[in-house]
Amino acid sequence: MTGPEKTTAPASAPEGTERGYRPGYEVAAERILEYVIQAGLQPGARLPTEKDLADEVQMSRTVVREAVKILSALGRLSVHKGRGIYVAEPDQSSWQQSLANFLPADLRQVDELFEFRRHLETTTAHLAAQRATPAQVKAVREAAQQSAQAAQQDNIDAFTRADEAFHTGIATAAGNMFFAATVDAMRRLQRQVTTIGLAGIAGGSLHVAATQHQAIAEAIATGETNRAQTLMAEHIDLTAQQFQQEIWRRVTPDNTHP
Repeated sequence: MTGPEKTTAPASAPEGTERGYRPGYEVAAERILEYVIQAGLQPGARLPTEKDLADEVQMSRTVVREAVKILSALGRLSVHKGRGIYVAEPDQSSWQQSLANFLPADLRQVDELFEFRRHLETTTAHLAAQRATPAQVKAVREAAQQSAQAAQQDNIDAFTRADEAFHTGIATAAGNMFFAATVDAMRRLQRQVTTIGLAGIAGGSLHVAATQHQAIAEAIATGETNRAQTLMAEHIDLTAQQFQQEIWRRVTPDNTHP
């Protein structure tokens, strides 16, 4: 019987990391996850048979079987005896549960949403000013310009689309997939606030927001990290204030503010 398959650590291993052998099942697990992503397999999708999967990742069936057990224990794969191997359905984490329990007309929760957005998007603006490629800078500038044009026409729908592109573009330019995914999740919640808690933002406020967009875009384009961060904080704070005031006006019978 041959011993477990091993492989050397990549030549680009971080400084201070010992180079040596990795157990074959670790390599197989990594390759299986890469295969799932590259093949675009979604939760619930069926993977090839163990034999075919071994051929795909170019490892032995024994090692692939060990790797599948590990990935199953980690919640990435699901093995059904007699039926096959599947991409596991994600667990309902506390993060997902908090999104599912969000109430878009609850002032306290809206406050929490914007508090989180402020910390999140000031960071993405700072990183975007450091890392944005020319193409990403162009995309952010174009989105800012589109928001300005929509504001001039008091076109809330067009402004909303441009606003989405602007904030998503900055998150992408930050060069970190976790920031980008989280910004997308927060934008989805804000969309709920706009649709359910509000019927839209007053047209006059669009002009101020669009001006802020353009200033942030220029700070990112010129690599002014601190300025980009400060301007984004001001932008989020203003947006939060507008949302809070409008929600309060609509949920308070006499339309008085606290």
